[in-house]
Amino acid sequence: MELKNIVGLVSRTGRHKQRYNFHGHRQVVGCIPYRYKGGINGKSQVDEEEMEVLVITSQRKGKGMLFPKGGWETDELIESAALRETVEEAGVVGDVECSLGKWNIKNKNNNCSECHMFPLLVKEQLEFWPEKDSRQRLWISVREARKVCQYWWMTEALEKLVDRLRAQVKEDITDNGSFNQGGVKSKSNL
Repeated sequence: MELKNIVGLVSRTGRHKQRYNFHGHRQVVGCIPYRYKGGINGKSQVDEEEMEVLVITSQRKGKGMLFPKGGWETDELIESAALRETVEEAGVVGDVECSLGKWNIKNKNNNCSECHMFPLLVKEQLEFWPEKDSRQRLWISVREARKVCQYWWMTEALEKLVDRLRAQVKEDITDNGSFNQGGVKSKSNL
């Protein structure tokens, strides 16, 4: 039996390592897990109709769908925290890409949080993950995600991701180079 990509089946809990900004606001990180239909990554696949995003259910019943997110802790880098939260809550692994931005929000208790979001190009979907029994995950279109995502700032982050991917394709086409399967110029053409 080959043991590959073993993930601890327990989520981190508690806030004793939680990060706070200089205003005293809790720092939260999350990812927008995405993939291309058919598993093909490339310049012809960046049309949002060919893209899917992974949403998860909230742990509170009836609170809608969202992207994985959670606290950024003092013993981790921001990208590592975003990946950890995504693995814990959604059970997917991939490449964390450049930040989509930071949002300052108030929760239902009127507490403020500083939320950082990242795209995550999914490479693997795990069969078992820490919050498998308390959350459902669902691959949906970008259009559907706009409708079901419970937080305005997550929808705004999704728009930034779609815009970034479109701009990247336009830049690649303008450069008129050849591309490998991942949409990256091959070294022979640089």
